[in-house]
Amino acid sequence: MSVPSEESHVLNGSALTAATGWTRIAALPAEDSVRIQSLMQAFAEGLMRDGVRVGGVTQTRVADSSGRSGIVLRDVATGAFYPISQDLGPGSVACNLDTSELALACAAIERAARDGAQLIVISKFSKQEAARGGLCDAFRAAMTARVPVIAAVSPHYRDEWRAFAGPLAEDIAPERQALADWWARLRAPSPAGTSI
Repeated sequence: MSVPSEESHVLNGSALTAATGWTRIAALPAEDSVRIQSLMQAFAEGLMRDGVRVGGVTQTRVADSSGRSGIVLRDVATGAFYPISQDLGPGSVACNLDTSELALACAAIERAARDGAQLIVISKFSKQEAARGGLCDAFRAAMTARVPVIAAVSPHYRDEWRAFAGPLAEDIAPERQALADWWARLRAPSPAGTSI
């Protein structure tokens, strides 16, 4: 069985489901981005304290020495920062996304999935991912390695998210207990006696 293309979540005419052994994705609504990013970071840290190998990034804002705010991605396992906002100077109205830093963050997630992470955290599915860029390769790496994923999903790109993730994703309430319940269901032995 191969990984579905980014254009379709249908394989041989039938939808992929949890029963086929494919990765499950917990999709959190990203309306309140600061709260959701904090929730994902705290959940990852709690699992790591329990010995779970977690990889991925969360998003935060930091101020530089001049007081200007920029977006950074933070590696949940190492604490490394990837500043994805670049300074284009005063008065600039151009897109300030630093795609090289975004690519470095994506590569770190791909490495974590390949190197045995038991859970991947992906900061957000938004504009870049809806266009099949951004962190899409990180999602694909996790799916290929069959590693469960927690991701925030922008409300502006829900339709694109559904087309991208299809039945692999489950909407989860933005609460720690809902994430804990989702994780417990994934870890529970299946009728065949296996778990993730």
